[in-house]
Amino acid sequence: MDHRENVHGPTMKKLLLLRHGKSSWDDPSLADFERPLAPRGAKAAKRVGRELAARQWLPEQALVSPAARTRETWKLVATELPDTPPTNLPRRLYGASPEDLLAQIKRVSGKVGTLLLLGHNPALEELARQLAGDGSDEGAFAGLREKFPTAALARFKFDGKWTELGPGAARLTHCLRPKDLG
Repeated sequence: MDHRENVHGPTMKKLLLLRHGKSSWDDPSLADFERPLAPRGAKAAKRVGRELAARQWLPEQALVSPAARTRETWKLVATELPDTPPTNLPRRLYGASPEDLLAQIKRVSGKVGTLLLLGHNPALEELARQLAGDGSDEGAFAGLREKFPTAALARFKFDGKWTELGPGAARLTHCLRPKDLG
């Protein structure tokens, strides 16, 4: 099923929650907000971008934390995609709680079928665990419970509007970690 309105039911939405790549701690004088990606983080970000393109998990919009490491991660992911979707950098995504992240998602236009949110832990991992409801893939959920490392991606599907998304409302279909991508 594609992302367009189905005359027999609600819209199928897809949510991609992506944690930024591994950041560098080489310069201790940098504020957390300004820390760049480490070389390992840059490599993983490109790998995730290639995987999104290969699987045709193409976001129609991206919400990206404005921190340096998340902006860098997005730039590297987006270069691997056939087209770069409209991107917003809401300041509220940095230092956000899971509730803050969900509030940002609920503000997305109903016309967007696939949304990518790129942010930070612990909020991103907590939100992913909260959203996973009935019908979630057991292996993906086990992976999510085990660890949601840097550059990990959780993919969800749900029937409805972004404004209706809440705890247990989505099906976790995949949890991909950099080590899973070779």
